[in-house]
Amino acid sequence: MKNLAIFDLDNTLINTDSDHAWPQYLIKKGVVDAEYTRTQNDKFYQDYCNGCLNIDEFLAFHLAPLSRFSMDELAEMHREFTREFILPHISPMAKMLVQGHRDAGDELLVISSTNEFIITPICRLFGIENIIGTQLEISADGRYTGRHIGTPSLKEGKITRLNQWLEARGETIAGYGKTYFYSDSQNDLPLLRIVSDPVAVNPDEALLKEAAEKGWPVLNFK
Repeated sequence: MKNLAIFDLDNTLINTDSDHAWPQYLIKKGVVDAEYTRTQNDKFYQDYCNGCLNIDEFLAFHLAPLSRFSMDELAEMHREFTREFILPHISPMAKMLVQGHRDAGDELLVISSTNEFIITPICRLFGIENIIGTQLEISADGRYTGRHIGTPSLKEGKITRLNQWLEARGETIAGYGKTYFYSDSQNDLPLLRIVSDPVAVNPDEALLKEAAEKGWPVLNFK
């Protein structure tokens, strides 16, 4: 029976937060108001770390700049962003973890609350093609509208999106032998609690506490 290895992305497979880093990149590029963007970005990131992020307010802030650029412009920006803000934060241990599951024949999946525009090229650096991120609305002329669609993949939303993904494949979680989930954040406790093999990676304080109480493995890639 095949196993399913699920990975969070930010501060798990990469030792940074791509959601937080993207506005920093936009500030450096000079295409957004620096003071406003920095203040809002830091506020939302702290709310996320504290487990109290208002996802709708965050997405309204975070997605608005995408609507100003074409898909080709965004693709080039993402390549520049990845070189400077992502690649330096990928550890050999994270690559080895993914490769170990690949070598074992496990199905590989990333579920991240970060939007699909940001995470998809990063996940492919690890050779992972099954990718669930917050979905973005695209207009008739092929540009991002600055709005999201469906259930954001945050907290319990990750379970919802996982079940939708499984259903689309004609599967259930019970159809896998083991289900692993690797995450750093208390925001992922709902999904960590339902898989057979939860693993804390670079855990925040709340996740580390629960991992200690329940005897979950703890990895440190930083």
